[in-house]
Amino acid sequence: MKILQQRSITRKRWLVLPLLLTLAIMATACGNNAEVNPPAANTSATEAPVPSAQPTETAGPATFKTVTTVNGDIKVPTAPKRIVAEEYLGSLIALDIIPVGAPGLTLQNIYYKDSLAGVADTGTYGKMSPENIITLDPDLIISGNADSYETLSQIAPTVIVPYGELKNAHEELTYFGKLLGKEQEAKDWLAEYDKRIAVAKAKVDAAIPADATFSIMEHADKSTWAYGDNFGRGGQPIYQALGRKPPSGVADEIMKKQWMELSTEVLSKYAGDYIILTDNQRTVQDYKDDPIWGSLPAVKNNRLYVWKEERSWYYDPIAVLSQTEELADWLTKAQ
Repeated sequence: MKILQQRSITRKRWLVLPLLLTLAIMATACGNNAEVNPPAANTSATEAPVPSAQPTETAGPATFKTVTTVNGDIKVPTAPKRIVAEEYLGSLIALDIIPVGAPGLTLQNIYYKDSLAGVADTGTYGKMSPENIITLDPDLIISGNADSYETLSQIAPTVIVPYGELKNAHEELTYFGKLLGKEQEAKDWLAEYDKRIAVAKAKVDAAIPADATFSIMEHADKSTWAYGDNFGRGGQPIYQALGRKPPSGVADEIMKKQWMELSTEVLSKYAGDYIILTDNQRTVQDYKDDPIWGSLPAVKNNRLYVWKEERSWYYDPIAVLSQTEELADWLTKAQ
């Protein structure tokens, strides 16, 4: 499986409104009778919206509440049954919610794809197909793409949470627990998450010096990137869950920018005592044999971890928990 490279999480604007209007008319005429049986660049600098505890309203058989979002106050179902999730699929699954549709890339997430049999593919990640979504007859759409709001909101109530506004597993699960009426499920899941993270962190702290530095990197097509604590590739488990730090001279820059392309000349400056590296082609031995990479202390001292995009790209709470335990096992065995 080839996971799409997501360098700056730039969202392409949709130019499908005329088509959407036509499809909406067609869908109405057909009675909306199609059914599906269900089984990681920041676009906004504002703080994540918090679902507001406003009085509920009833509209026919459904009950609605008003939530505050980046697009203003929006009425959403208090207990949505048919959710389309462009983003935050892992958080929904942690809350025991299986959507009716999601983009193909997120459906391939190895950390929970076996739970998604029957979930419809709504199109390319970041630019879902309005045609596909209309046929699913959703009662709520969740997205991280601010540019998609005008299109999606004509299909169903749409909540946009721009990428990067929810900084960690606790923020994500707490937000969606409140939004979807699953607050207790969120608390229970996070309690177990915290226990397992604490065990992994204790193992690493006992094996690795507190002042050891860590770098989160990716290499592909003769290019190398460094990442911060909220951009996938291992940043969440290493910097957030395990509490480790980048090299001091570049830490502020990495955490502020979250990603940057590195030239060969500055590679050593960004390379910490340990390197977590995403690469679909090369192995640890390939890096040892490389004259530039092989000269880095982390590579020479067997402190380089190489994994593929299918394991490192995802940054939802479920993926972060598994990644943290995986990296903790490697770090302790490496000693």
